[in-house]
Amino acid sequence: MQSWAIPQHPVQTTDSEFEDLGLSVVALEVLHRIGFFHPTPIQRAVIPPALDGKDILGLAETGSGKTAAFCLPVAERLFHGRAVRGLILAPTREIALQTQAFLELFGEGHGLRATCLIGGVSLKPQIYDHLERGNIKLDKVEELVLDEADHMLDMGFLPQVQRILQHVPKSRQTMLFSATMPPAIERLVQGFMTSPVRIDLQPEGKAASGIQHRLYLVEPENKKACLLALLHQELGSTLVFIRRKADAEWLSNLLEREGHPVEAMHGDLSQSERIKALQGFREGQHRILVATDVAARGIDVPGIRHIVNFDLPETPEDYIHRAGRTARGSSLGIVSSIASWLEKPQILEIEHTLGEKLPRCTVTGVPPYVELAARPQAKGGRRRRLL
Repeated sequence: MQSWAIPQHPVQTTDSEFEDLGLSVVALEVLHRIGFFHPTPIQRAVIPPALDGKDILGLAETGSGKTAAFCLPVAERLFHGRAVRGLILAPTREIALQTQAFLELFGEGHGLRATCLIGGVSLKPQIYDHLERGNIKLDKVEELVLDEADHMLDMGFLPQVQRILQHVPKSRQTMLFSATMPPAIERLVQGFMTSPVRIDLQPEGKAASGIQHRLYLVEPENKKACLLALLHQELGSTLVFIRRKADAEWLSNLLEREGHPVEAMHGDLSQSERIKALQGFREGQHRILVATDVAARGIDVPGIRHIVNFDLPETPEDYIHRAGRTARGSSLGIVSSIASWLEKPQILEIEHTLGEKLPRCTVTGVPPYVELAARPQAKGGRRRRLL
């Protein structure tokens, strides 16, 4: 395949305010009312060219403010009308609902209305389903946004995205945001964007700078005790990641029996149950949320202090996305991973991606993992390399 160069947009590194970005008085009044005065780097870089109508390819880490970066220009460029003139595609319900909330906030002074179509609720009102049934037309779309595009591809949504793109006009503004730039994203960009401006603020393979990483190596049977000790040691708002839906319910019930205010969040819950669990976590009704990777992206809960990987993620990229739920903006956070020798390959991959060794830590009352090299060697046995 012939290489396809995307011009890099010069990113402003000096401090600025939203007044410097070309936003309207109406938008500035809303921003000031909710306490937004200084744009994040991705907002500072995206908003001016987006207001000019240019196609945007934005690469930035989770928690960097991408949602406001595209919602503000979309709200500014669209005006009240009956036709569907803006379409934003997102991979999860939580991201879609968060985006709707931003659009309603930023678009209130423009008469802009936002509707959220989510799969898995009554009548399965997904955008693709509506297109197939002829319930909706996209021939008037002027603004198209693909948010968390790499995650959409990971979830197998590429065929649906391509079919949806067949229904929107070619003369439109398109903005695509992603945390990574795999080859599939580049091919997708080539096919449906026009001379996009590339804005790359993603330090490859890095988590947010405000994160303190910790690794707790224990025997498999001691993982539960290690988690309980960590929850007593770190008392802030905590998001615990676990791999399977059934295990999320099991762990949530276990923590509740131990006296912790906790809720579970996973794909088997109804939409209303997931919203209730997330809202309770956001409002502090329970300080612990046990979640599968359905919550790894798109959860925008200010002040999450502690991320715990009870099960290590399947890929280093998922580790970074999980970690992105804390240390958002200028905040600080902790990512604790509980693992045993069984997860040695995942540990090495994560460390290779981060470019640093995860600090080995211990908690009171939980014996650390004892390397076989320090034990009497069984006959015919093989020594494990140190973790």
